[in-house]
Amino acid sequence: MTTPEHQSPTPDPAPKDRVFRSPMGIVGGVALLAIVLWLGGDALVRGEGRTQWLALAALILIVPLVSAFTLRPAVYANEDRLRIRNPLRVIVLPWGQVAALRSGYSNEVVTKSGTKFQLWAVPVSLRARKKAARRSARAAAERSAAARGERGGRAGGAMGFGGLGFGAPRGDVDAEGPTRAETDKVIDDLRELLEQRETAESAQGEVTVRWAYEVAGPVVAGALLLVILLVVG
Repeated sequence: MTTPEHQSPTPDPAPKDRVFRSPMGIVGGVALLAIVLWLGGDALVRGEGRTQWLALAALILIVPLVSAFTLRPAVYANEDRLRIRNPLRVIVLPWGQVAALRSGYSNEVVTKSGTKFQLWAVPVSLRARKKAARRSARAAAERSAAARGERGGRAGGAMGFGGLGFGAPRGDVDAEGPTRAETDKVIDDLRELLEQRETAESAQGEVTVRWAYEVAGPVVAGALLLVILLVVG
């Protein structure tokens, strides 16, 4: 007679990340890389002697830098932690270590120890904020005008403005509150996640910071090669 084997419990799946990136940063990075590779490649193919070496050193230096500041930045958020991938660092912040998310001229996260980390992947657009504020003010004015029209319609009956339909609210009035810029909506979502998860047991831990040596290494090598070539002449 055999004893039935007890199956080990299936481990809980890892929390799924929500990823936030800058579309304009990616577009700009791709355009810059295309220009750099085109110019550098042309110098490598058609250049002679020292020009080819200078072009190679410039490519080794510039390509990782452009990629780091445009394509690399991203913010990953799940129920347990916030992971920030900045140009030269990767920061992992359990929600229990996050004190606040601030949005001014830049978006940043503040830890309970007072350390600040900028969210490169969620840049602030003052132009988008002004546009959203104008839209919000226009929607508020339309709601106010619609409310006055409805009151006038009730007072005047079918012949009032409301009865004729002049006070009916327009379809483009924002009924869900003030309009927000896209990056401000991202910060709002992260703040909501922080409020929900900061006291959770699985959201506790230590802050970790790792330098992006895969970016720094080629940049340093390219800079040294470029300096040597310029000094040697």
